[in-house]
Amino acid sequence: MQTAPEIIYKDDDLMAINKPSGWLSIPDRHDAELYSVKSWFEAKGEKIFIVHRIDRDTSGLLLLARNAEAHRYYNTLFEQRILKKTYYGLVQGSVAEDNGVYDQPIEQHPTLLGKMRVGRKGKPAITHYTVEERFRGYTWVKFQIETGRTHQIRVHLYNAGHSLVCDPLYGKPDPVLLSSFKKKFNLSKKEEDERPLLSRLALHAYSVDLVDRHGKAHAFVAPLPRDLDATLKQLRKWG
Repeated sequence: MQTAPEIIYKDDDLMAINKPSGWLSIPDRHDAELYSVKSWFEAKGEKIFIVHRIDRDTSGLLLLARNAEAHRYYNTLFEQRILKKTYYGLVQGSVAEDNGVYDQPIEQHPTLLGKMRVGRKGKPAITHYTVEERFRGYTWVKFQIETGRTHQIRVHLYNAGHSLVCDPLYGKPDPVLLSSFKKKFNLSKKEEDERPLLSRLALHAYSVDLVDRHGKAHAFVAPLPRDLDATLKQLRKWG
């Protein structure tokens, strides 16, 4: 079984978890074999309400309400954008500007099912970005999104001529290999094939800052998962 969600914070109203990459927020009607956060908690006897969603292949912070009143309150925060959402992603190539904003509406692709695109008839979507580190062939970027459209960061990057690492829908599915940037790389005697440092979408929902319905401010943070953290460490050393 895949790594289970990690509970970061829990009170009577709210739960903040670190969702592993590969997990859905809610069950898929067409594929019951996929792991979902809602099903996993309900199987443990915990009734939850999904406040917002992040893509299946994105890891990171997900907020869950524990009662209907809290669900309504936190849904309103997201709908009215009364909070701050921060993501980190490893981008293919070099992002030219150190910071900027993508302000382009996003709509469903007219012919490719499950894919989105920038389009005049789409819903407003705003993504702020800041370059955190630069490596050979990669850029580590912080994203702060005002809206929460499907695939928003991925679509905005694609429209700007970039893509996230390991993104088969808007870029390339190729994994990150240490041999691709470490000079004089050699496999150990125990290995026949090189094990990738990273082989899933390089996007992580890092934090959400908000005020709960009792007036208390929170800054929830989901630490980077091992694969992303290990990739960054190797890039800092060799890339």
